[in-house]
Amino acid sequence: MIDRTDFDALVDEAASVPVDGWDFSWLDGRATEERPPWGYARSLAPRVTAASALLDVQTGGAEVLGEVLDAVPTRPPVIAATESWPPNLAIARARLAPFGGAVSEVADDAGLPFGDGAFDLVVSRHPVVTRWDEVARVLAPGGRYFAQHVGSGSNHELTDFLMGPQPIGTARRPEVAADAATAVGLEVVTLEAATMRVEFFDVGAVVYFLRKVIWTVPDFDVDRYRERLRALHDRIRADGSFVSTAPRFLIELARPGEPA
Repeated sequence: MIDRTDFDALVDEAASVPVDGWDFSWLDGRATEERPPWGYARSLAPRVTAASALLDVQTGGAEVLGEVLDAVPTRPPVIAATESWPPNLAIARARLAPFGGAVSEVADDAGLPFGDGAFDLVVSRHPVVTRWDEVARVLAPGGRYFAQHVGSGSNHELTDFLMGPQPIGTARRPEVAADAATAVGLEVVTLEAATMRVEFFDVGAVVYFLRKVIWTVPDFDVDRYRERLRALHDRIRADGSFVSTAPRFLIELARPGEPA
């Protein structure tokens, strides 16, 4: 077990471990994040069971979808996913292959390479960008979009500690997403929001998190931020942890019309 009082050892270890995929198990015992009350994977499962054609947009390493597909009693005959980051593509393809799932390499802001009305269920967990026009286009009449999004100012306390006070944008507010979705003809079925507690117990956990969740500190580099990381290390040693917050929202949308 690494010495949590040794700043250099903590930082060097966290700077060297792989960050491919969307698996945060390396942080077990070193950081925690509350889960939203709606339980995304649990809520997704019955929708997956009922679907005939499923698309997971920006699947990451297909961690959530793979977990759900492994647990449900029946699976859609058609399973597709998109992902933009090449290291995640390989992970997602390997994870979904046993279920007959196909993963396409698609930029986050690009159109979806599927036909109109191809899916009765489109899902996403923490999309970077959402092309609402494309979601509406690939949804079949009566189809649903079911997703958990990151809200505005996620982990802004950590961002501000390292970078100084930063403005919090409004683009990721739940109501903005709902307005954009309704503007392309989708109907809001569910919109719930919650703010989750995130706690880091050593500076190595912070370094790992920032290497993985790159938009928290967009220009993050261990050497560039070493002095601020040292100050954070001292803060954690004094207080026992560093606490930040992570807004999340659940959104479910329907495309009007009767299923085929």
